Amino acid sequence: MSPSLARSAPSELNHWWGQLRFRLQNKKGWNEMLDETFLLHTKHINDIPLFYAAKKNSVGCIKKLLSCASTNIFERGALGETALHVAVMNDNLDAAVALMNGAPELINEPMTSELFQGVTPLHIAVVNQNISLVQHLICRGGDVATPLVTGLYFRKRIGGLIYYGEHILSFAACAGNEDIISMVIDAGASTRVQDYRGNTVLHILVLQPNKTIACQAIDLILARDAELDQSVPLDMVPNSRGLTPFKLAAKEGNIVAFQHLVNKRRLVQWSLGPLTSYLYDLTEIDSWADDMSVLELIVGSQQREARGILEVTPVRQLVSLKWSLYGKHYFRLLLLLYLLYIGSFTLCCAYRPLKDAPENYTKSDMDKTIRVQKSLHESYVTYEDNLRLAGEIISVLGALVILLLEIPDILRVGAKRYFGQTALGGPFHVILISYACLVVLLCVFRACEVQGEEVVMALCLVLGWSNVMFFARGFEMLGPYVIMIQKIIFGDLTKFMWLSFIVLLVFSTSLWMVYMTQEPESMPSYRSVPITLFSQFELSVGLVDLPVDHTIATPPIVHVLHCTFSVVSYILLLNLLIAMMSDTHWRVQC
Repeated sequence: MSPSLARSAPSELNHWWGQLRFRLQNKKGWNEMLDETFLLHTKHINDIPLFYAAKKNSVGCIKKLLSCASTNIFERGALGETALHVAVMNDNLDAAVALMNGAPELINEPMTSELFQGVTPLHIAVVNQNISLVQHLICRGGDVATPLVTGLYFRKRIGGLIYYGEHILSFAACAGNEDIISMVIDAGASTRVQDYRGNTVLHILVLQPNKTIACQAIDLILARDAELDQSVPLDMVPNSRGLTPFKLAAKEGNIVAFQHLVNKRRLVQWSLGPLTSYLYDLTEIDSWADDMSVLELIVGSQQREARGILEVTPVRQLVSLKWSLYGKHYFRLLLLLYLLYIGSFTLCCAYRPLKDAPENYTKSDMDKTIRVQKSLHESYVTYEDNLRLAGEIISVLGALVILLLEIPDILRVGAKRYFGQTALGGPFHVILISYACLVVLLCVFRACEVQGEEVVMALCLVLGWSNVMFFARGFEMLGPYVIMIQKIIFGDLTKFMWLSFIVLLVFSTSLWMVYMTQEPESMPSYRSVPITLFSQFELSVGLVDLPVDHTIATPPIVHVLHCTFSVVSYILLLNLLIAMMSDTHWRVQC
């Protein structure tokens, strides 16, 4: 490579990388994709005679160049490729054979660029499904077991485009040519090789987009592995995260691969004409003795497709059976206990210790307070106070139990998944933990005689009773509506509130510019900025009539602002919210 080419390689690699991403996103094959990549630097190939001859399939030129002492057979292009890579990339069998005969050292030579590190000619021939080239490479000593592809281009990562593993066998399996797969295994490739993530060939096949080809390759790999008579079946080998191919299919929501692996494990119990009874192996599926079972993975998966596996036999029957025998009764018992608990807390709040305001109690003209909070030593005197104390102790102990049960689950699952996923409870966990923390805070307020516990009690009651909706999900009649409300609040309503807040802020400040010069008592609804903002909110949701007093002089701009606000708030935003909620309802029902 010339010095000028070496200096320009990094910038040109970025250009080629962009082209590669474009080709992959348009789902072109390896051969077409990388062939066009090499066309981008034809002028550099023309500068290297051996590369040019390999690309043009010129056997005579290759033989003459190899016989020339000045020819460097290990010369590399900008992507770290050798002349044999170029020949194999272009499916030039004659040129590849000539290079293998004249320079056998190139057969197992890998590419050296950061993106394609470790790619050998055999990797390329396997993915291109060129059986003749694969045969020639193997017959001439092509290593099918040792070479590892470690380039960034082939890594399993966020934003990655392809993932074929590292070994030649996994590349062949992803390509799906059964003849090549058998050829590579016969040449000495192990069916149990694992890449840097601990994934076997089956793991990698589960992650491939072409599910039909992947299932065919899985059958062939399992059949060849069974010939080795291993103690642990290949489909039971876990990766570095403890996931077998079966569990990985469930976690990724690959219903086709999951159903295929389930069917391979089933046994025929009896058959009578068109009727057949099957026995399904529930190993790895049931959560009874497996902390990372299929059911656990489905619930915790971030892939929406994973929920579809709940409709697959035998998962559907297992979930239905477990719910009928155990889950339903346990869930309803928890509901009963929670209702008793939150009811006890509500009574304690309703009968909290209060006394008549003393004569020396100072208050403003607008303060109408007639009762105040008792001190600690006054709060627990009578028999009724002792009954309330028992309820308060139950409330505090219940809050501590909630925290002790929730915190280990957060540490085990992770806060992002625990609070963010609907299947795991999502926002209901936030509500429950917030409630428990406020109850503990309320206990501190009472012990320290801090005034203002009614604010904390009000928040506790709202959060505590809102959590009852979590249990409503266990009833077929109410469950879909609770999920719909949850999605509307944290989806549609959140977006609507942001837009509504901007509109309210704009029109409230505009109206305040007019009323800030007026007598506050003449228009109580607009006597300050916070009151103006709240009045406009009430007006936007139709809680009050238009707060304009026509008995006093009103600037015309006020009417313009109110008309514009009504059009934007009533007609535009509310109808937009209704449309979004209708779409959410349709998606939940489907």
